[in-house]
Amino acid sequence: MRELLNQLLDSVSGGRPVAWCRLVETRGSTPQKAGAAMLVFADGSQAGTLGGGCVEAEVKRRALAVLSGGKAEICSFQLDSDYGWDDGLICGGRMQVLVEPIASPDRADYFRRFADLLAAGQGFLEAIVFDAQKSQLAAPACYLIDADGRLIDARHGPVVDGEPPPAVRESMPELSTRPRAQAVSGIAYLPNLPRCTLVIVGGGHVGQAVGNLAPEVDFDVWVVDDRAEYVARERFPRAARLIQGEIGPTLAGLDITPNTYCLIVTRGHNHDEEALAQLVDRGARYVGMIGSRRKIRLIFDDLESQGVSPDALAKVFAPVGIDIGSQTVTEIAISILAELVAHRNLCGQVPGRPSGALALDS
Repeated sequence: MRELLNQLLDSVSGGRPVAWCRLVETRGSTPQKAGAAMLVFADGSQAGTLGGGCVEAEVKRRALAVLSGGKAEICSFQLDSDYGWDDGLICGGRMQVLVEPIASPDRADYFRRFADLLAAGQGFLEAIVFDAQKSQLAAPACYLIDADGRLIDARHGPVVDGEPPPAVRESMPELSTRPRAQAVSGIAYLPNLPRCTLVIVGGGHVGQAVGNLAPEVDFDVWVVDDRAEYVARERFPRAARLIQGEIGPTLAGLDITPNTYCLIVTRGHNHDEEALAQLVDRGARYVGMIGSRRKIRLIFDDLESQGVSPDALAKVFAPVGIDIGSQTVTEIAISILAELVAHRNLCGQVPGRPSGALALDS
C-alpha cells in the first residue's frame, strides 16, 4: 500500500491523472478482500490489483470513465457469469469498489496524509461511507481516524465539531484488538494496523534469511549481533536498524513494547540463554527461540534455577517455527515467518501449536 500511494502522489505531482480504486466491501468468495487497492492511469495502465480477471477489466473501464467525468463513484460487481475469470472459474461473491479520480496535486492532500500515516507505522483507521441508504450519509466519503479515535482528515463527507459523523464513530473498531476490515450499515472500516518490530538476535544464516523476508510481510526488522560483520548492511539491506554489541547489555538497552516480536537465532547455547534471559519477561508480544528440544530444555531449566518464572518461560515459542518439514535455511525461515504472521494476525494463535507456546516433550 505504501508503494501504491507513493505512485499515486508521484503521478499526480507530475501532471498525470490517476483513478484510485479501493475495494471497500466483499460478500462471499472474492479474489481480494476489503482494503485492496489499484491505480488506473489515463493511458489504461495500472498498478496494484483487485484480483485480476474480467471484474478487474471492468473496474479499469469504469475508472477510465470516471477519470473523464471527474466524479467519484461506488461500483458494485456480482461475480457471476458476467464477471467470471478468463479460464471460466466464477467466484460467486460480490465486490463494491470506490473509484475516485485524482487529477491535480491540490486533490491529493488526503492521500499525502494517508502515506505519512503508513510511513509512521503507528496504526490508524480509514472509514469509507459507500452506501448512502444504509448509512444515512452522503456517499462516497472517506475519513482518516487515528488510534485514539481522533479525526485526521476527511474527503467529501461532513465533519461535525471536528469529528466524523456519529454514524461513523459508533461502529469504529478498536485498533488494539487488531481487527480485520469490516462493513457496518453501509460504512467500511479498513484498519491499517500498527507495524510490529521484529528483533532478530543473531545475524547468521537463519537470521539473515528471516530478516530479508520479514519486510515483505510488514515487519520492521532490527538485527542484533556482537559481530560487526554479521550486522553489515550488505547482509540486511532492508533492515530498519542494525545493532552491534554484546548480546546481554545490548538487549537490556533496547525498547521492547507490546508491538515487538523477538526471535533468538544466535550461534550458540550461551548466547541464546543470555538473549532469552533479557527478553523473556520484557513485555514483548512474542518471544521465539530456535534449537533442539534438548537444548531448549537445558536453557529453560537453567533460567528457572536463576529465578525466571516458569509461567514466563511457558510463553516462549520454542522450538520456533511451524512444522513444515523444513530442510534448508530458506525453508526454516519460511516456517518461522509463517508462525510470526499467524501469531500477529490470529491474536496469538498459531495453527499446529499445542495450547501453550512451549512445544517440548514433557
